[in-house]
Amino acid sequence: MARYADEDDPRYPIQNWMRNKDVIAYLGLWEKLNNVNFKGVEFDAFKNEAGSNKFKISPQKWVKETDAIGIISKSGNNGGTYAYSDIALEFASWLSPEFKLYVIQEFERLKRNEAYQYKVDWTASRMLAKSNYHIHTDSIKEIIIPKLTEKQKQFVYAEEADVLNVALFGMTAKEWKDKNSNLEGNIRDYADLKHLLILCNLENTNAELINDGIPQKERLIKLNNSAIRQMKILENDKSIKELENLNGKLIDNK
Repeated sequence: MARYADEDDPRYPIQNWMRNKDVIAYLGLWEKLNNVNFKGVEFDAFKNEAGSNKFKISPQKWVKETDAIGIISKSGNNGGTYAYSDIALEFASWLSPEFKLYVIQEFERLKRNEAYQYKVDWTASRMLAKSNYHIHTDSIKEIIIPKLTEKQKQFVYAEEADVLNVALFGMTAKEWKDKNSNLEGNIRDYADLKHLLILCNLENTNAELINDGIPQKERLIKLNNSAIRQMKILENDKSIKELENLNGKLIDNK
């Protein structure tokens, strides 16, 4: 970046930048936040002199006298001056008002996206809570979750995660992968919102059953029955449909 400003001697733009009192204050603040060995007394001396006509400083002098780590500067053919991104961006903003404007605009864009994401997360949490309430209060509707076979009821699964997979999806992670070898990820990556919500509930239920000392085979049957009951309730739940629409809009926004 310095060479962009002065191709013949890129040291001068950096030194001129560092002579600024506000820049020294910025560098000192960065060091205080990130460097426990930063020499505050030496920094104060630089800060008091900065801005005056007689004040001269270089990256190497700054590093040597304050033990700064934010800037690294070496002499020689393979030398150069480097800095952490926080400092490099400040230098770039000083070099180019246009660049500074772009940084500000990008920051504002990210904050808008962050606010939108927060709104989405809040709305999603609210809808999920509402759907969860329906699971515990609404009447039973139609069945979608597969019932366990007699063989599955007798089988002992090595992983508790597979107990949940069988209870909810009717197959283990390996069985799903064998049937979908062309797909990346796992069975849960391709589950819809209803199944993910039920999965979250089943995880809590399974933890309670384990604490109660219920054997795995019995837990599997209880979890499957619970999954079937929850899916009946959620099948036509308005909150889930709204959440699915919200998720679609978020994907479109990206």
